[in-house]
Amino acid sequence: AEAIARNLFEMSKLNVPIITCVIGEGASGGALGIGVGDIIICFENTWYSVISPEGCASILFNDSSRASEAADAMMVTAMDLKKLGIADIVLPEPEGGNHLNYDAAAFTLKESILKSIKTISSIDPVARIQKRIENFENMGRWNGG
Repeated sequence: AEAIARNLFEMSKLNVPIITCVIGEGASGGALGIGVGDIIICFENTWYSVISPEGCASILFNDSSRASEAADAMMVTAMDLKKLGIADIVLPEPEGGNHLNYDAAAFTLKESILKSIKTISSIDPVARIQKRIENFENMGRWNGG
């Protein structure tokens, strides 16, 4: 826990652009660690949360087999994260998924990273850091009724 907290603290104030990429399952403390970014990129079939759907179902329902129900409630998919303002970019995957065409997936990710670098490098560093901190602080905040 201390290592994750230290990572969050240090990354939040780095004076360089930070792009984080979710390429598969992002869960637990590691998900927190990559949440401090200027731009968060997810592939369309990824999910990202501070707890796995199975872990959430075990806690809430005492039944890990209800993971699908928990995942729906948690809104962990890439498109959910985009709607919530957590993911900035959702990338398409090659037909059948990234695991069937590594080269195409890598090319798609590379192009997105290069474009993102151009976008965030033009922002004033102080403003970029402030926005990064605000984005992280807003994760998980309920703004609805």
